Amino acid sequence: MWVGKHVILRWTIVAIVFLGGILYGYYVIIKDRPKVLLLPVLGEKSADGSAHRIAEFSLIDQEGKTINSDNFKDKIYVADFFFTNCEGICPIMSDQMVRVANSYMANPKVLLLSHTVKPEEDSVAVLKNYADKRNADPKKWFFVTGEKEVINDLARNSYLVASMDDTAGIDFVHTQFFALIDPEKRIRGLYDGTDSTEVTKLIDDIEVLLQEK
Repeated sequence: MWVGKHVILRWTIVAIVFLGGILYGYYVIIKDRPKVLLLPVLGEKSADGSAHRIAEFSLIDQEGKTINSDNFKDKIYVADFFFTNCEGICPIMSDQMVRVANSYMANPKVLLLSHTVKPEEDSVAVLKNYADKRNADPKKWFFVTGEKEVINDLARNSYLVASMDDTAGIDFVHTQFFALIDPEKRIRGLYDGTDSTEVTKLIDDIEVLLQEK
């Protein structure tokens, strides 16, 4: 009887060692595989074949501090364009951005960036009041102002949320789209910020990016 148990134990050990070898071999094979992008990279490639990326910028936030591209280095962030006295799509967009902020409040890798498209009206004090009403953490959600031409150019040519003919006689960009930006400053998704279903997808896609390494 003892011999039988000894044989069973020996073969169990052999099986465990064999299975461990298979698992280790699989790890060796897959660990050096190139990263698979689970979300598309949007925007036309540059002449050198590199991906479209958000241009460098420097703006002023609701705390009166200079905010530039370095603040978003190695971060995932969501960008949108609004103005504080908008009575149409902007309140809906802001409510949806609150959802995004609340979903990733505890994750320092995820930030939000809201640009006013009416800097002549939306002073730092106005932005501060607007942000406070939404309980926006100034280290998480930045409401920024700057030169109108710079902000319009960012919307159209960097974030690709508006086309050159979208103004229909007005001198500012008015768009409902949110842009999801990855740590390499690439656009990984555009979402209708007035549609809760699309914003739910945005929240889910942020999770995908967090797992993408």
